Amino acid sequence: MINYLSNIIIPMVIFGVVILGLSTKIDMFAAFTKGAKEGFKVTYEILPTLIGLLLAVGILRTSGILDIIGDLLSKPLSVIGFPAQLVPLSLVKMFSSSAATGLLLDVFKKFGTDSEEGMLASILMSCSETIFYTISVYFLATSTEKNKPFEKTGWTLPGALFCTLAGMIASVIIVKLM
Repeated sequence: MINYLSNIIIPMVIFGVVILGLSTKIDMFAAFTKGAKEGFKVTYEILPTLIGLLLAVGILRTSGILDIIGDLLSKPLSVIGFPAQLVPLSLVKMFSSSAATGLLLDVFKKFGTDSEEGMLASILMSCSETIFYTISVYFLATSTEKNKPFEKTGWTLPGALFCTLAGMIASVIIVKLM
């Protein structure tokens, strides 16, 4: 049933939008082109930030700094049952989901998918967010002053980091209870 629904849901949404547009007599082509134009404008504005984030993640991953940080944090993290091998995954996930997926595959190759590390890595990937990517895209896209997009972020970053920490702790607890 779910397989059938997943095959028809996107065409149904598109069909629904067309029906809604026709019933409200909106010029759908003009609305589409206006939205596409605004989308390209936002993409153009955030592209340097995205390139910078991806470059930084690539440098961190290939330089070995993430492994050094994992080694430094291995003792304190072992107290709560968090494997030091997953520190790079947890840190990279905050910046880039695709880079974290590459690290996840490395964890699977090294420990296996059914191992405690593999299970914990899977749960970590699903309960955490690409904090810095999301914040940079959101605040750059919604900034009224283009020169100061991050001036009014307030408690967004501390709150996101706290939620990520809570997700990590919950992941460890869930895996321990399995």
